[in-house]
Amino acid sequence: MGSENRMKVGATSLNITPPIGSVMGNSYGINISEGIHDDLFAKVLVFDVSGVKGAFLALDLISLPYGMVLQVRELIAQETDIPVGNVILTATHCHAGPQMNPRFLKVVGGEAEIKSLEYIKQLPQKLLKAIKIAEDSLQPVQVSFGTFYEDKVNFNRRFLMKDGSFRTNPGRLNPGIDRAMGPVDPIGSVLLFESMDKRPLAVLVNFALHPAIVGGNQFSADFPGIVSQQLEKVYGEELVTVYTNGNSGNINHIDVKNESQLGQYEESARIGRVLAEDVLKAIGSLKPLEINSLKVGKMEVTLPIPNFTHEELVWAEEIIGQFGKTNPPKFSDVVEAWRILDLKEGNYKDSIRSQFTTTVPLTKDRKGIVSEVQVMGFGSELALVGFPGDAFVELSMAIKLKSPFTHTIICEQSGNGNLSYIPDRKAFSEGGYEVQSARFLPGGGELLVEGVQKLMIELFYDY
Repeated sequence: MGSENRMKVGATSLNITPPIGSVMGNSYGINISEGIHDDLFAKVLVFDVSGVKGAFLALDLISLPYGMVLQVRELIAQETDIPVGNVILTATHCHAGPQMNPRFLKVVGGEAEIKSLEYIKQLPQKLLKAIKIAEDSLQPVQVSFGTFYEDKVNFNRRFLMKDGSFRTNPGRLNPGIDRAMGPVDPIGSVLLFESMDKRPLAVLVNFALHPAIVGGNQFSADFPGIVSQQLEKVYGEELVTVYTNGNSGNINHIDVKNESQLGQYEESARIGRVLAEDVLKAIGSLKPLEINSLKVGKMEVTLPIPNFTHEELVWAEEIIGQFGKTNPPKFSDVVEAWRILDLKEGNYKDSIRSQFTTTVPLTKDRKGIVSEVQVMGFGSELALVGFPGDAFVELSMAIKLKSPFTHTIICEQSGNGNLSYIPDRKAFSEGGYEVQSARFLPGGGELLVEGVQKLMIELFYDY
């Protein structure tokens, strides 16, 4: 390949740890942070292939607010040579990061809410800064790809019980467990970018496992941060490790057969070390990719949503009004109430709606919700997929199975913003926490898969 057509990559890492005293994340988090166990980062890659540029940002956040995604894309397009449609943002889905949802920040109120809102306000400019640094460092690279196999740290968390019911995380050594109700994806991906003199510049690691091990009142990137730290010990602090989470809405770290499993920071560190070792072994046998083009596509996907009665809306307002108070409502009621209010906000304009939710917008008739899928195609060799929400692993496995590209990496918590859980159609008949959290009707996950497949075909065959 001629030097003028060789792929160029710029990479950087930027600290985005929120201030102590702001509100902690996880989906329903209202804890006020008391410290920093380890920092959170934005990991940024800028690509340039024959003058076509794209940007990929992986953020140590639980999810991406819709308004923030739009703002970051516009800022990048205004301030750089990267078009709006050529930007993919993804969240690692770490649960010990900042709370991003204004509704739950309001529950906390006071100085903590003020700090959190200021953090969210400043974040887009910080991300633009990171993009500019990465763009300024563009250089010709050699690209190589490989995989690893790991099935000892990831477990499907949905179970069929002996009484015929279905439960999420039914507890260790629960005698009522019959069997797990789904697979895991044991295949992790490793994408390495090296300078022309073989100096490692960046590595993208993708694996499907819920980063929800660490809790408490200290900010932490969970095991994705440990993976980065371990690889930096080997290759130096200049290496940018971009960890992305595969579809893991029904996958977590809990081994229900292991009563003595570690927890919190110890288990997070153990799993991070295991995955880092897997990556290091894979790096020893990576295969070079010949990339001579870059094509990026995104597609809106409208998902049908349930209807709610006026009485249900009144009930939901009451439940959320009690959340965080002395006698809080049941957690399952909070989950249902938040879902109802998220979909009720269709009577507000988008600019006002963002004051209540981070979720993607509804259609004008309020019968659907407008999500998005993205594909970044590198020649015929590699597809980098942005898939929304906390998606079930079966959906990404279906995408990989039918991908026309030689290699396909799927990154959840992407697209145009937050979408909560994305179960497959089968799960809706089973029920459970993930289904109760879903913002759409059965079949929505499959519609998103179809959107990805259409995009991949268009980019691969250049329709």
